[in-house]
Amino acid sequence: MFSIENWRNGEKWTNWAGNVISYPSEMYLPHSIDEVSAIVMHACQSGKTIRVTGAAHSFSAVAMPEHIAISLHNLRGLIAVNEERQEATLWAGTYLYEIGPMLAKHGFALINMGDIQEQTIAGAVSTGTHGTGVTLGSLSSAVEAWGFVDGTGTYQEYRRGMDDLSEALHVSLGMLGVLVKVTIKVMPLYGLHYIGARETLTNGLSLFAEDIRQHRHVEWFYFPGSETIQVKRMNAVAPVFQSEWNKRIETLKLQIVENGAFFAMSELCKWKPRLSGAMSKIAAANVVESEKVGISYEIYPSPRSVKFQESEYAIPLPHFEACLEEIHATFKKGTFNVHFPLECRTTAGEAGFLSPTQGRESAFIAFHMYKGMAEEPYFKWVHTLMQKYEGRPHWGKQHHLTAQMVHALYPEVEKFLSIRHQYDPEQVFFTGYLKKLFLL
Repeated sequence: MFSIENWRNGEKWTNWAGNVISYPSEMYLPHSIDEVSAIVMHACQSGKTIRVTGAAHSFSAVAMPEHIAISLHNLRGLIAVNEERQEATLWAGTYLYEIGPMLAKHGFALINMGDIQEQTIAGAVSTGTHGTGVTLGSLSSAVEAWGFVDGTGTYQEYRRGMDDLSEALHVSLGMLGVLVKVTIKVMPLYGLHYIGARETLTNGLSLFAEDIRQHRHVEWFYFPGSETIQVKRMNAVAPVFQSEWNKRIETLKLQIVENGAFFAMSELCKWKPRLSGAMSKIAAANVVESEKVGISYEIYPSPRSVKFQESEYAIPLPHFEACLEEIHATFKKGTFNVHFPLECRTTAGEAGFLSPTQGRESAFIAFHMYKGMAEEPYFKWVHTLMQKYEGRPHWGKQHHLTAQMVHALYPEVEKFLSIRHQYDPEQVFFTGYLKKLFLL
């Protein structure tokens, strides 16, 4: 969660995982669009770059500030709800965990969410943050209009259409400007019926294609080297709020089992990495089967207090079964010391010059390594494997992309860069990290 305690010029800035660190010379907490415009114009005049740091939940350096850091912590809240259009306009600094209760007061809800809700809406839509559901897109796909301050300090409002600017704004990595308002598509308030089950990998793979079509949301956790998987299924039901007692019990269980016990297991694996395989199998054998019903924003997210590094790739959906079988075969050989389960989700294909799905239904596979354990050899293997299955990484996660790879994987990247230059001619939002990714 964002803290303003160290939000002072020259203080250390770091992301949640602690793997990206910088010391921006200027740090700002604007209260208005005019203040954002003034900061951008100052950057233009001084030749400095800007990064909006959000909640610092990206594992890559996409939000790392070189010179000027901006937090939109003071630009939060619900601006308006259009009941006829089923749209909500939010200040871009609003944290995802704040949105559900605000929309619920108006009888609406987000169409989908991920399993972490600490990010800002600006960061989530700018990086293509997603949940799971083969008929559902990322949070970026729900955006109907963007309000942003471009690289000249000019405030722009733009409504989505069938045009190149919409495709560039869809997932922009903050390279077109400072996003200050977001208008998103919402839906009438709904509940979710959640069932968590323990199943065999063989059975899960044989039913996967059918399973993801039968349920609104399906999420897998594959335990490295184990023949057991955890499958979470969720379907929409009439709005039902959990009682405060049930919420407390559920939170306690998650903190004790999924965070407390897993933390102890992780520390053991860090001490003796060769125990990772055994710990993975123990975790798989102790998957708790459960069932619950609650309002959508109560069910989607889970607390994540055990810190880790993460790499995540989207692959075309038809490749999922073969890819996971190859992953399983590698882990059975004991090649890597990994105890963190792999998270497997699906999304609809969606437009966007920088969308990892590139218009195809996709499976996202997330690979984690406990903080303090050596993730580089593991993630290098992941990157090589994902190339075989046409994988594109989540921009906010660790990856090994080069500019040559980006231009090969994203056929419309030149269009994106042309639009980027139009809205940021002085390269205020184009940091060294981004230049290495996009300039040949």
